Amino acid sequence: MAAQQNRRVVVTGLGAISNLGHDVPSTWAGLLEGRSGIGPITAFEQDDRWVTTIAGEVKDWDSTAKLDRGEIKKTDRFAQLALWAAIEAMESSGFDWEAGDPYRNGVVIGSGVGGIQTIEHYDGILRDKGPRRLSPFTVPKLMVNAGAGNVSIRFNLRGVNASPATACATGGHALAEAYMFIATNQADFILAGGAEAAVSPVCVSSFSAMKALSTRNDEPTLASRPFDANRDGFVLAEGGAVLAVESLEHAQTRGATIFAEILGFGISGDAGHIAAPDAEGLGAKAAMAAALRHAQLDPTAVDYINAHGTSTPLGDAAEVAAVKGLFGDHAYNLAMSSTKSCTGHTLGAAGGIESIAVVKGISEGVMPPTINLDDPDEGFDLNFVAKEPQEKAINVALNNSFGFGGHNVSLAFGSFSE
Repeated sequence: MAAQQNRRVVVTGLGAISNLGHDVPSTWAGLLEGRSGIGPITAFEQDDRWVTTIAGEVKDWDSTAKLDRGEIKKTDRFAQLALWAAIEAMESSGFDWEAGDPYRNGVVIGSGVGGIQTIEHYDGILRDKGPRRLSPFTVPKLMVNAGAGNVSIRFNLRGVNASPATACATGGHALAEAYMFIATNQADFILAGGAEAAVSPVCVSSFSAMKALSTRNDEPTLASRPFDANRDGFVLAEGGAVLAVESLEHAQTRGATIFAEILGFGISGDAGHIAAPDAEGLGAKAAMAAALRHAQLDPTAVDYINAHGTSTPLGDAAEVAAVKGLFGDHAYNLAMSSTKSCTGHTLGAAGGIESIAVVKGISEGVMPPTINLDDPDEGFDLNFVAKEPQEKAINVALNNSFGFGGHNVSLAFGSFSE
């Protein structure tokens, strides 16, 4: 007998921690206010040799408010961000995870670089004090899958346990995988998303060496400016975001509040440069087209796109070209904004944070703005929701995430109806 296919998949819980706030309400409020979470780096010391000295850090965060000291001792900062967001998502969903069959509940939470802070810390100990001084927790802390593993342990999620690592597309891929597992009846309930804590010396200096980062150090809140003619690179940031997703039948049986529906997804690969997008946005276009085919939607059904929009010269141009190429005249009817203008680029967490922005936008009928868009680049003549949010009924929205390695994913979300 063939496996059961095409179960509808809905979103019933949201959890986030970002440089705008330590939960979904504060993060969403920051996006609608057009508030920037970018500032001078405080995580480590820098001198005049550093080209970039700004980032989007999660500040004033007391992880002990929700995590026990054992969890904190045994986890890297990125896994703590994942746990924090997962706890809020589970609480938001109202799901009684202690009841029922734990093998029907799962987790798909990824990260772009995982425990990079642990790697840097213990590399220093290895060099200074020798190999016998490393902690037995080193490997469990640095693993990219440590976020998923620890969330699984916290909530006894014994079914699907996966952890994609596709650079900046990770969060989007996590939600796509969760959709597949639920649609094909391999799970009923999954916590899905991403987490990242890459504001570290190695990551900042490495991205800087690639000339990928903004150097607008004197004006940090103006540095992330997607689609603007004066953009000069992305701003590295940290955070975590997790969505509770489940089958429609499972959600309705337990009387859950349904925030939105995942209608489908599309995935593609550029098969080109390891760290640069296809100049014409062909991979991005293919991912969006695949998402619409999967969701059985005409391009004219799309009301809003939460863009990948990192504020890099090449990336933004490729995405605009992709949208124009796929949507044609309808590109001028829909709206597209980049919430990275507020948060900066959280790498593996971005797809989760921005999916939450899409779900909240659908729920409340409002599109968050692209701040710092003072002078749109030549040919960038779409509605980028510049500077102020726009109210609009959103029936269908896409969330784009594109990563180094040529990874492209587009998620199609819709307002829920019976």
